[in-house]
Amino acid sequence: MSTHTFSRRRFLQTSGTLTGGLLVLFFIPASAKRLGEKMAGTEDVLFAPNAYLSITPDNNIRIMLAHVEMGQGVWTTLPMLMAEELDCDWNKIIVEHAPPGQPFVHTAYGIQITGGSSSTWSEFDRYRNAGATARALLLTAAANKFNVPVTSLRTEKGYVIAGDKRVPYGELAEAASKLPPPASVQLKDKKDWQYLGKPMRRLDAKAKANGEAKFGLDVIFPDMLVAVVAHSPVFGGTVKTFDATAAKAIKGVRDVVKVPTGVAVIADHFWAAKKGRDVLKIDWDPGAGNSFGTTTQFEEYRKLAATKGIPAGKAGRVDEAMGKATKKITAEYVFPYLAHAPMEPLNCTVKITGNSAEIWTGTQMPGLDQMAAAKILGFEPSQVTLHVQFLGGGFGRRATPTADFVSEAVQVAKASGKFIKLVWSREDDIRGGYYRPAFLHQVNIGVGNDGMPAAWQHSIVGQSIVAGTPFQGMIKDGIDATSVEGVNDSPYLESIPNYAFELHSPKTPVTVLWWRSVGHTHTAFVMETLIDELAAAAGKDPVVYRRSLLKSKRHLGVLELAAEKAGWNNPLPAGQFRGIAVHESFGSFVAQVAEISIDQGQLKVHRVVCAVDCGTAINPDGVRAQMESGIIFGLTAVLYGEITLENGKVQQRNFHDYKMLRMNEAPLMEVHILESGEKMGGAGEPGTPPIAPAVANAIFAATGKRVRQLPLKPSDLKTM
Repeated sequence: MSTHTFSRRRFLQTSGTLTGGLLVLFFIPASAKRLGEKMAGTEDVLFAPNAYLSITPDNNIRIMLAHVEMGQGVWTTLPMLMAEELDCDWNKIIVEHAPPGQPFVHTAYGIQITGGSSSTWSEFDRYRNAGATARALLLTAAANKFNVPVTSLRTEKGYVIAGDKRVPYGELAEAASKLPPPASVQLKDKKDWQYLGKPMRRLDAKAKANGEAKFGLDVIFPDMLVAVVAHSPVFGGTVKTFDATAAKAIKGVRDVVKVPTGVAVIADHFWAAKKGRDVLKIDWDPGAGNSFGTTTQFEEYRKLAATKGIPAGKAGRVDEAMGKATKKITAEYVFPYLAHAPMEPLNCTVKITGNSAEIWTGTQMPGLDQMAAAKILGFEPSQVTLHVQFLGGGFGRRATPTADFVSEAVQVAKASGKFIKLVWSREDDIRGGYYRPAFLHQVNIGVGNDGMPAAWQHSIVGQSIVAGTPFQGMIKDGIDATSVEGVNDSPYLESIPNYAFELHSPKTPVTVLWWRSVGHTHTAFVMETLIDELAAAAGKDPVVYRRSLLKSKRHLGVLELAAEKAGWNNPLPAGQFRGIAVHESFGSFVAQVAEISIDQGQLKVHRVVCAVDCGTAINPDGVRAQMESGIIFGLTAVLYGEITLENGKVQQRNFHDYKMLRMNEAPLMEVHILESGEKMGGAGEPGTPPIAPAVANAIFAATGKRVRQLPLKPSDLKTM
């Protein structure tokens, strides 16, 4: 058993809000800003709690999540952590989203956020500790009830058992709530886990299947109106004048108001609001963004890449080693803007009443959104109640540092004085910005006589995600880590004696944001296709070549597992080809083998074999689902993902010209989990980076051509 010690100050019990139940609150030191505040009627210091576990008299287990459910499975995984130590009945668990507040800040990031594939590992200790503490209190309450030693008792599926007597947790909850918390709790050894590491059914599955789950778009009130906003067609543009006469003549339109982001039309329902917006007459001032285009953007990026950038990593003497190289490889890579395109478009419902406000929305950063709303309204954050809904996809788009769509909804409600639900259409979403930044890489590699890289010179050009946002502090010595991750920390560097990486972070009018797996979306592609190219130049098998360069046990582990399960050395059917890639992101290591064919210029991905080492897989089914999801997400970008601009205007507008992978295009996917027992990583994002280079490397095997730009172009699929 492992022992964790906690002082009385670290746990607080109360029954006042739970009708005689047991409430356990637990905290993390980084969030304890309320140190010194006292509980009413006691002398105990109240530390800011981080999450809540409550056991009600009717024997239900209520678990409040400090993270949000957006399809990634934390609605199940986090309760598993608590249920394991509490030893409760899985069928009695009820899960709720936590509201904004200091008690629910992230254990590592210091703000309330769901992102970075961090939910499970960040809660691994404190959720288990909460369960273990509740169980200890229930055991003590039962010992007092039966007048027996605690050591004579055991628990099982929501019952404390004393010999032939069984008492449900609910009957002990009130008594347990009056007991002092234990000074220490014992956590189960891994060998004794009943839930953790086992496939578990998703707790949200039934509600999502029968329609009970409430997403932001599902929020409906009798007196609520619907708002849509006409945004500038050019990023940074502003309204000079507008004429709402025709819009107000549309049946159902109630009001038209100007807001900082454009002009809002408010109506009885979405269709009336949209029709009203369609006939608005707006004179826009496009600003400087009117001259921006992606074609000229990459021309400027090439010029920047030829100049000295900010050093992002350096070792040895690159120029000298490059001069001695027996062979050189030069490559340029281009990556476009990408929209997140979640299934549920952005939305937010706002009701302002006197000196308070209520908000209903799906958000990855509820605390930041609450503060943004309060600032707009001139309120304290405590005057704004934010109800977190299920998220119909996020991928980073609902974790916006500017709180853009929530702020817009609050502005509309404030300007109109009405109870409104702001809804973005699919076109608003595709053209609304906050894209994965466009990037250009230029790489020069000097190869030695042994076929191994002796010198590596690498220039990266792309817009910073965090510059000018509240997260600007992430930039160190001029380097936005999200722009270079996956390159300057590549495992291959241990075998490359001379290298230099430089970064240029130009500003553009286009708003950018993290996109599922962030910088790894482009850096993994560059590194893994170049390593494959080096293998071909050396006349070596891609797996063998990687094996000779990699020193990381975990990289090698998934590389070997994926190759083995894919039958790497076995022949494929005629006309089919394989490619492989291995990459670490967010603490997890993933290798993927893609099997493809090309028929009359059409690519088909037949099969993807994935091996993942995330340390400990709390819910293996959840890990597999996230790997599959990441593969599909990444394949969409390989085949279709591209946002282009001309004269400042986005050219794409809906799924007909910003396509998604369709069911008939999905490959057979096999996911194999390598349980390493190493430090736990995430699962939500690491499945995305390797798929694009694995496919590109398979295309080379089929055509002899290297893919240097995404999405794929018809010329990439023609044999040399």
